[in-house]
Amino acid sequence: MGQPYPPFRTAKGRRVIGGIRRWLAVTAGGLALTGGLVAVGPQASAAGLTQVTGFGSNPGNLSMHTYAPDGLAPGAPLVVALHGCTQSASDYYAHSGWPKFADQYGFALVFPQTSSANNSNSCFNWFDSGDSTRGKGEALSIRQMVDTAVARYGSDARRVYITGLSAGAGMTANMLAAYPDVFAGGSIGSGLPAHCATSVSAAYTCMYSPPNKTPAQWGDLVRSAAPAGTASWPRVAIWQGTSDTTVVPANATELRDQWTNVWGIGQTPSRTEGLSGGTTLSEYDDASGKPAVRVYSISGMAHGLAVDPGSGPGQCGTAGTYYLDTICSSYHTARFWGLDGGGDGGETPGTLPAPAGLTVGGTTDTSVSLSWNAVPGAASYEVYRGGAKAGTTTSTSYTDTGLAVGTTYAYTVAAVDAAGAAGAASSSVTATTTGSTPLCHTANNYQHTAAGRAYQSGGQTYATGSGQAMGLYNTFVTHTLKQTAPGYYVVADAGC
Repeated sequence: MGQPYPPFRTAKGRRVIGGIRRWLAVTAGGLALTGGLVAVGPQASAAGLTQVTGFGSNPGNLSMHTYAPDGLAPGAPLVVALHGCTQSASDYYAHSGWPKFADQYGFALVFPQTSSANNSNSCFNWFDSGDSTRGKGEALSIRQMVDTAVARYGSDARRVYITGLSAGAGMTANMLAAYPDVFAGGSIGSGLPAHCATSVSAAYTCMYSPPNKTPAQWGDLVRSAAPAGTASWPRVAIWQGTSDTTVVPANATELRDQWTNVWGIGQTPSRTEGLSGGTTLSEYDDASGKPAVRVYSISGMAHGLAVDPGSGPGQCGTAGTYYLDTICSSYHTARFWGLDGGGDGGETPGTLPAPAGLTVGGTTDTSVSLSWNAVPGAASYEVYRGGAKAGTTTSTSYTDTGLAVGTTYAYTVAAVDAAGAAGAASSSVTATTTGSTPLCHTANNYQHTAAGRAYQSGGQTYATGSGQAMGLYNTFVTHTLKQTAPGYYVVADAGC
């Protein structure tokens, strides 16, 4: 690395090597302290993002941004997406392709964001045990964001997933190790094994020449980070370019060894498959025959996130610096996790195309009628409400019953082949059951809380049901709350 440099302190007071920071800032490297990504130019518009404040004690000094499709029903999945160095929540939102599938499949997104106050190049501090272990720093802040989002959107706490790029991928691996009881699955894009590094110097070693540990040694790092007695582990997707010189491809091998060992399975693929963009998929099945670990190796791809701009069902994202036009990683990851309704986080999806023409035919107080175009080769169809299976039918119509009055639901449909494998899910449609007009109440936070329309915690006020933040618990802050279902209120200051 050349001559030694004087020490430098971040805003958190940690000593790092200032010269290394400066060197990394002008190279293609930099996942450790100045990140795996250099600046990406002007930030894209983040009109679809909502910043959420008051999500907990926030010991990691992060900010929380969310995106949820209109008409998202309670019980939908939740995906946490971590940006790379010098990037932001809005940049990852604009380029990664995740919002497209949140709209199509019906789930909410959380985009944590760090800043130069934490790290001079806005990297998540994946290499710092004070920020990347259970109950500490940035890791705890992200955990608090999950709790807030689950309450805010009524998400299914059993279907929470996390993904990240570069430094965000390093943090993703550590979050999967620290919170296997929170995350059902993870996706590590151009990242490193969990707890590969706990210091600055070790971070560079991991990036450029990762230790060649045995699978058991890598697995032990996860097991020691997880709560004692953990027996259920997240399903993990690993994305790596073969021409990555910032996080070398050997990291994908060590990641595979780590997570297959955690699952108690071998390192020989159960199957391999060629995908678009020069991608080779290797799958490693659990004891039940479902893929527990997937490795996507992209021939010739450098350091970055794999995207595939376009309007096709399997396309997504916007190409740019460190967003590389090869294959839509978000699409394949979403299907691996079962977010498309085509499987339960590990089932191999079928090949039938998505049904077209999904339409709402009518609604009552407690039901929604749907219809769609037939898919050649379909033996049946599965209907999903808010990402969860609502029913199965052999016809091209379905009536969903037993619903709440005056409530909005999101639906998709997937065709099922003769072998029972569901294909791609259709585009989402929303339907609102009939019934009484939702009641609206304008009052101060104290009055809302006294009436049961809100509750207070730690001096802050939150809407009952939705958990939306309303500010300080006092008589000086006024909001309009709309009751959309019994015991469920949302902030409606813009109009009710």
